[in-house]
Amino acid sequence: MSLIEEAKNKDPDAFDRLMRTQLQKMYRIAISMLQNEEDAADAIQETVFKCWQKIEQVRNDEYFETWLTRILINQCNDILRAGKKIIYVEDMPEIIHEDNYFTNEWKEVLSSLNEKYRVVLELYYVDGFSTKEIAGMLHITNTNVRSRMVRGRKQLEQILDECQFEW
Repeated sequence: MSLIEEAKNKDPDAFDRLMRTQLQKMYRIAISMLQNEEDAADAIQETVFKCWQKIEQVRNDEYFETWLTRILINQCNDILRAGKKIIYVEDMPEIIHEDNYFTNEWKEVLSSLNEKYRVVLELYYVDGFSTKEIAGMLHITNTNVRSRMVRGRKQLEQILDECQFEW
């Protein structure tokens, strides 16, 4: 039996192990959207709680990550709507990632992107979701996802040109 199936049967140990496999990805998404350690922790905590309550609703285990990410994005959006978010770039926490994707420079560049572009680019390039999956998570069309990716890359290119990074 898979970890997801065990968690669906309300096995707390299996659920704990399952959440541990998703924690780093959830953190990257939450911090990207909220840019605040405390708000990211709140969003993750609420996501884990909702996941525990509703995990039996996952019909196909293959889509568990997409389902979980959608819950997390909704939690982040709730926090943003509540006006809890204040961004101080100099106060942003150091993000540790196994492939060194996030360095101080990248963190600053990504935080400069418009949020709707930043989230789509992170979900696609960092977390490996397809444009179709992202569209479902964000409740937008696939065409809209691709459009945001194009605009986000253009915005990223402009930012990098202004910073005069050398490749």
